Order: sequence, then C-alpha cells, then structure tokens
Amino acid sequence: MPSPSAQADRLVALGVHERAGLAAAELRSAAGAATEGALLVVSPALAPPSVLAPLLCLDGRPGFVVEDMTDVDAFAPQPPIVLPDDPVYAVAGLDRGDAMAGWSPDEALPAIVGADRTPLTLGEGIAWLLQCPDVLARNACFMTIGSRLRRPDGRLDARTPALWISNGTGRDGNARTGAPKVGWCWAGNRHTWLGFASAARREPLA
Repeated sequence: MPSPSAQADRLVALGVHERAGLAAAELRSAAGAATEGALLVVSPALAPPSVLAPLLCLDGRPGFVVEDMTDVDAFAPQPPIVLPDDPVYAVAGLDRGDAMAGWSPDEALPAIVGADRTPLTLGEGIAWLLQCPDVLARNACFMTIGSRLRRPDGRLDARTPALWISNGTGRDGNARTGAPKVGWCWAGNRHTWLGFASAARREPLA
C-alpha cells in the first residue's frame, strides 16, 4: 500500500477531489491523519461508485460498470456496517479474501463477521484498486459484500457487488477485454475465482 500522502497525491491527480467537491488540501490533510498501511476512502456520499469506476485502469483499459447495474450507487452498507461520517476516512488491515474463493456471499458474510472483520463496501474496493491496480488479477478477483441494495419491501436484493476483469464477452464488448469491471453475482452462488475482500477496521480522520 502506498503511503497516505502518496495516496492523496494519486487521488488528486485523478481529479477525485474535484468530483467529490473537496479541496486538494482537504484530501492531503486527511491523509496526514491516517496510519501507515491504511487505505484512504472518499465517502460514497461525495464520490459514489459510478463516479469512481471509470477512473480504474488496468493495462491501459479504463474501468466500467456493467450495463445492467444502473442502480449501482443505491448499493449501500447494511447494519452492522457503519461508515465514518468524515468526507475522507481510512480502512486498515485489508485482505482480498482468497481463502474464501468458492464460497457464496451468504456463506462468507457470517464467517467474516465472526472473525471480527468487516466486509469491504463497493466504494472501498474501488478505492483499493485506484491505489493498487494489481490487486485485481485473473482468477483472483473479489466481491464487496459490505454493499447491498435494500428493496422497498425491506428485503435485500439478491445481487452482491464484485470487482473483476472483463473477458470482453456479451454486452461488455471486445474493446473492454482486460478492463476492470464493476458487476454483481447472486448472493447464493459460488465462484472459484472470487474472494471476499474485508478489513480489520475503519478509521475516522477528522
């Protein structure tokens, strides 16, 4: 993980601060309060996944959100997950969750919580890849089940967000082959190439 100050410089270079309505100095000040090894995350209220996903890049290919996930920004943390109120916060103790590859989201969530860890949200997963693109690798990608969509009837939508590499098939299009992709999988399905990203804790930086 780059140092917090290097992460802030990276976000400023990408224009994330402008998209979030923050001054570059605010972002750098938050970085000054973060511990080494932690990931800087801009609040999804200011920079939602639909805004950040196109800034992802892998081998020159820009990121994208799958076409049938037009409601991507409606996926939000569900209890007991609570995000800090700060415009920028930090996430420490990241793990891509490779050991859970082949599990379903329904199986992985209680195991993560039972280990006193917290699943990453989609925004946190994107933030990680903005700083460390190589975390996303063929046959070793990850889900971000800290974000779920709550239906009007109170039930959870069966889709769970994930980050992986496009094969350029279907509606993705051949031009997107190898691009980082925000997509989804069913909560009860298992995929051998998807782990479950988690963290030890979230840290306010105010």
